[in-house]
Amino acid sequence: MTQFSTLAFIASTAEEAQKAAKELKAIYGDHDPEEADVIVALGGDGFMLHTLHKTMNTGKRVYGMNRGSVGFLMNRYSTNDLRERIASAVDNAFHPLEMRTFDVNGNEFTALAINEVYLFRQSYQAAKLKVLVDGKVRLDELTCDGLLLATPAGSTAYNLSAHGPILPLEAPLLALTPVSPFRPRRWRGALLPNRVTVEIEILEAEKRPVNAVADHQEVKSVVRVTIAESEKLTARILSDPDHSWSDRILAEQFSN
Repeated sequence: MTQFSTLAFIASTAEEAQKAAKELKAIYGDHDPEEADVIVALGGDGFMLHTLHKTMNTGKRVYGMNRGSVGFLMNRYSTNDLRERIASAVDNAFHPLEMRTFDVNGNEFTALAINEVYLFRQSYQAAKLKVLVDGKVRLDELTCDGLLLATPAGSTAYNLSAHGPILPLEAPLLALTPVSPFRPRRWRGALLPNRVTVEIEILEAEKRPVNAVADHQEVKSVVRVTIAESEKLTARILSDPDHSWSDRILAEQFSN
């Protein structure tokens, strides 16, 4: 049972989301997001990720309802019995990936990812990457269009499109998945414990520039990227018990 008293409604800029926010505020009232116990996010998956980043480590729980396109991270939209739905919702806590990058000018940048960190080639030439796991070289040279490290929550997103594995939400794993690998031609990725540190060095960085992205934050022309799951930071999301994240991910594994 989710204990709460106050709700805050926030919405993406989409017309449908704005209309829903106005309707729900009229029915249930509205509080400042800084003071509310639960934040109701109205929009699509992109808006949910943005909201989770903003509420990271605040202890606030986010209950999303789909007023966007895909809505994998969202619950179904309804104006009925919202308080009862939130009270019975499943509380999911996630530790994001922390990406640390260095670019060609020596600048350092850090960002968080709930779904995935991915690297991709910036030019017409394929990227060449060296991959280390906990300081040990696992791939001396990977030639590819890109490489991503996905959490279980993000394994059904870009990772799945790149033919990576779907991970159960409870699995203490990360998916390391290449995008259009050329050499080694038979390498299709790896499943890694979620406590490892992955380091990626960009080979021939000036000739073959590479960008790095953590969810929606992009860094251009990186030369080295380290990725590890944060032990200190937590995002919390509420899901309906009859449509939990675990159920959604399991359903994806059996979908056509």
